[in-house]
Amino acid sequence: MGKIKTALISVYDKTGIADFCRVLHKKRIAIISSGGTANVLRKAGVPVVDVSKYTKSPEMLDGRLKTLHPKIHAGLLAIRKNKKHSAELRAQGAKPIDLLVVNLYPFEQKLYEGAGHEELIENIDIGGPALIRAAAKNYKDVTVVTNPSRYELVLSEFKKKGTVSQKVNEFLASEAFNYVAHYDAMIDFHFQQTFKKELFPQYLNISYQKIQDLRYGENPHQKAAFYRDTISNGGIGNLIQLQGKQLSYNNLLDMDAAWDLINDFSEPALAIIKHANPCGVAVVDNLVEAFKRAYSCDPISAFGGIVATNREIKEDLAKELTALFLEEIIAPSYSTEALRILGKKEKVRVVKAELQSSTFKSPLLNYRDVSAGLIAQTPDKYSITAKKLKIATKKKPTKEQIQDLIFAWKVCKHVKSNAVVFAKELQTVGIGAGQMSRVDSTKIATYKSNGKSVGAVMASDAFFPFRDAVDAAADAGITAIIQPGGSIRDKEVIKAANERGMAMVITGVRIFRH
Repeated sequence: MGKIKTALISVYDKTGIADFCRVLHKKRIAIISSGGTANVLRKAGVPVVDVSKYTKSPEMLDGRLKTLHPKIHAGLLAIRKNKKHSAELRAQGAKPIDLLVVNLYPFEQKLYEGAGHEELIENIDIGGPALIRAAAKNYKDVTVVTNPSRYELVLSEFKKKGTVSQKVNEFLASEAFNYVAHYDAMIDFHFQQTFKKELFPQYLNISYQKIQDLRYGENPHQKAAFYRDTISNGGIGNLIQLQGKQLSYNNLLDMDAAWDLINDFSEPALAIIKHANPCGVAVVDNLVEAFKRAYSCDPISAFGGIVATNREIKEDLAKELTALFLEEIIAPSYSTEALRILGKKEKVRVVKAELQSSTFKSPLLNYRDVSAGLIAQTPDKYSITAKKLKIATKKKPTKEQIQDLIFAWKVCKHVKSNAVVFAKELQTVGIGAGQMSRVDSTKIATYKSNGKSVGAVMASDAFFPFRDAVDAAADAGITAIIQPGGSIRDKEVIKAANERGMAMVITGVRIFRH
């Protein structure tokens, strides 16, 4: 790239722009600028030429039209080695623009803040993206800067080479196109959400912001990074890590499973997660007691797991947690003393995350990747109440059993299919996860319960294809079952429950988790 002689500067985020342009001025680079940017630079003692003076065309439409002018875009797009291009520039009284510094109106920030539609419309930048695309397209001859953090990079290039290297120009152009693509994706998101024309549009434009590199991916030989949904304001995408080792891919998957589960409870709840499956959950006002009950469900699997709770962690619970080997702890808040105690286990990842509340903005769709593709679906927000249950057996469940059945169903919703959950007194006593047959999941839950299944209730995430799992549950001492129903053998399954003296309720809703 040749020597930079002329720069066009037009930025909404004016962080560091005055200092940057002072250096440009000292290097005798002519600066063209517009509106508020020009005013800031003049106040900083940097001479500038207004865009309107250069183009001999005034700003129009309350500032909606500023830089969309042939003299500007020709200066960015002209190929310097093309004699025809150079002749056309001279004929129009235009000159090459070698450096473009632009960032855009804060559409994303306004969207996140909840601005109304009309305000958002006025924050859709038109001229800025056009300038950026023109400069980035002509990256061999033009340096384009869209990120204030890159000013130092450009200045260091000046110091070393007197201009900007091709390698840096390539990097900056790639960043510029990435920036504009994200900006357009946010606008697309707003229009899709506002006008709701299509739940699944022809082209799915999603944009996430990189938060950090991860220690590694699913396995140590894989690389990974963590990205945040820029629209949602809760969940682990907005987590704050307070202490501990760097997060890994698996840490985040486990944490997501834990946080998703714990947010299904409004009452005080605590869950222990291992390999994205709960190995113990309890609902108790006293979190220390909740932890002890959750831990008792499967103490072996709890080793090296994650603890999640929907209430503040205080000193008493922190003491209990430091007695175990845990990978992560996640909660909405921590007392000062709790953090001091947890700090003794400096490698344990202690994370703060926002609970899903009335102000929580959740994604419109959930996504899963497949080979060379992506699957999108609406989030599973279905919740169960006693009124929605249909009693299928002669024996009716007691009030206490209904409470335990609903509790078990909520936990089962977050267990990998095929899933079976045993519960008693609002705590899990046995969990069978991820098996190819329902009866095997039932047998695993029985084994895990170590005899605590006697008098407990059972939740199944899908219907029973045969009566075998019902019989296995009865043999384990289960007294009531909650399941979706819908099997061609429902009559046979219900008959089995009646024969074994069990209560059974039907939800009509399957809760698979693949």
